[in-house]
Amino acid sequence: MKTVILHHSLLYQGPLILVNRMHALRSSDLNGLTPFDPDHPEILLERQAGRLLSACLTKIQSGRSIVPVSGWRSRAEQQRLWEDTMRENGETFTRQYVALPGCSEHETGFAIDLGKASPNLDFIRPNFPYDGLCQTFRKTALRYGFVERYPKEKESVTGISHEPWHFRYVGAPHAQLMRENGLCLEEYTEFVKQRMHRCPLGNGRAARVFYLPCTGEHTACQLPDGCCQISGNNVDGFVVTVWEADA
Repeated sequence: MKTVILHHSLLYQGPLILVNRMHALRSSDLNGLTPFDPDHPEILLERQAGRLLSACLTKIQSGRSIVPVSGWRSRAEQQRLWEDTMRENGETFTRQYVALPGCSEHETGFAIDLGKASPNLDFIRPNFPYDGLCQTFRKTALRYGFVERYPKEKESVTGISHEPWHFRYVGAPHAQLMRENGLCLEEYTEFVKQRMHRCPLGNGRAARVFYLPCTGEHTACQLPDGCCQISGNNVDGFVVTVWEADA
């Protein structure tokens, strides 16, 4: 075992940070932004998320049938989008489909909007149906750590209307646990606090997931030797993921 000291600032970083109207993004320290699609070099994602999204699209042989619509946005871009949508579509529509500046997942670099390729792709609500190649992506993406972030019937929890096109990178064990338990990210943040969870991943591997509360300026964490990940939740603590052999 080894002792790792986590600084309070890490609470606001990592693929499991919860960003919504109640929990604004508090860190701009991104793990590098990169274009993941050579046909759309202007659309950026956090480095790991971009690499895995590209691998997933290659796996399903998406070609140019699925196109990225919107990835990382600066605060200024999100502000312009909010103001433009408010002016063009009104307050009700805007609050349903556009996050407040500072409260948008797109500012984290972990969120991507995808669309089924067409000449007239809607930037705010791109078509991404539950059939064909789009549905194949949706199912395959779980293994690469992506979840549909704003599912139907979770609107009262997320504060955002159903968005079939919006995907969020959280990491493979977390995407699988969220899917198996029918949870959106708001619910998952509380779910991991209840107890340690173990998630078989296939290929002889598994992951243990547990919660560590933030105790102040510095938090001590006991970790086993080997491959681990620590992500803040942007609320009150850290989610620790430990990869191990599946028993």
